[in-house]
Amino acid sequence: MSERKHTPESVLGLARSFMEARVVLSAAELNLFTLLAGEARSAEDVAGEIEGDLRAATVLLDVLAALGFLEKTDGRYRCPEDLARFLSAGAPNSVRPMVMHAATLWRTWSNLTAIVRGQHTPEAAGERRRFDPEDQKAFIGAMHVAAARTAPSVVQAIDPGPAKALLDVGGGSGSYTLAFLKASPDLKATLFDLPPVIEMARQRITEAGEMDRVRLAPGNFYKDELPGGHDLALLSAIIHQNSYEQNVALYEKVYRALNPGGRIIVRDHVMSADRTEPLEGAMFAVNMLVGTPGGGTYTFGEIEEGLTRAGFTRIRQLQSRGMFSLVEGFKP
Repeated sequence: MSERKHTPESVLGLARSFMEARVVLSAAELNLFTLLAGEARSAEDVAGEIEGDLRAATVLLDVLAALGFLEKTDGRYRCPEDLARFLSAGAPNSVRPMVMHAATLWRTWSNLTAIVRGQHTPEAAGERRRFDPEDQKAFIGAMHVAAARTAPSVVQAIDPGPAKALLDVGGGSGSYTLAFLKASPDLKATLFDLPPVIEMARQRITEAGEMDRVRLAPGNFYKDELPGGHDLALLSAIIHQNSYEQNVALYEKVYRALNPGGRIIVRDHVMSADRTEPLEGAMFAVNMLVGTPGGGTYTFGEIEEGLTRAGFTRIRQLQSRGMFSLVEGFKP
């Protein structure tokens, strides 16, 4: 049981916490931090640039200044340089893609009450987000920002050892593929993902100078078989978007894609047996409830059972660290 204690004040604070988030999301959607990253501008300038309403733009700019996201001097607004480095669209380490993804989540989470009442299903929203080019670009961009910081430590915990051929299933723009290649000079990789995502990966892997070590394989793992001949396979942040049965089917495809003795790594939330810990994982299960037809977060027992059904043995949990928990299994 959670040890969190609530008071009337804490409950009201939680209920109102959406307000600041909504302000930041709207600022990102309007690209205000990029617009104001250089020269200071008046509210009239900003309203004209975004083709918006002057009164509404002024109110939004003022609250952003009150929150410390903008500086306001003599009626003109500017995003400070230290914030613009990670809030503006053009910044190398910008978190704007993650904020834009959060704006998409705002829309899906707004359906939670209706979903629990059985009055709404998430299929339409989930399918739209998966295949809408802008939403897909924001999502992959968000995942790249997150993975670029964490992938090296995850690869270190996995320890690819003597592996020579990696299969990165749903590998996005290639953050984990690149981290594996850096850690293992003799390793080559196959990155499998949807065709539009593959093109994003091609750009990033080319920029990293590693295209000679990477095979890009477009496909849909719900429909297509995975390329074979690998001795290490990664399912990074994949299983939470699937139902249990969909995961078993995917494990079976990975099993067929591995050579005898090959190893599968699952990176995702691993829940306690009663599903209440960690809190991050329980909250993420809500994210999957509102955004997917059957996704969720899984216990180690469920992951172990699914992998066993697919044929894997020697299954164990390598680390427990929120979304960066790791489970491994081997093909006999």
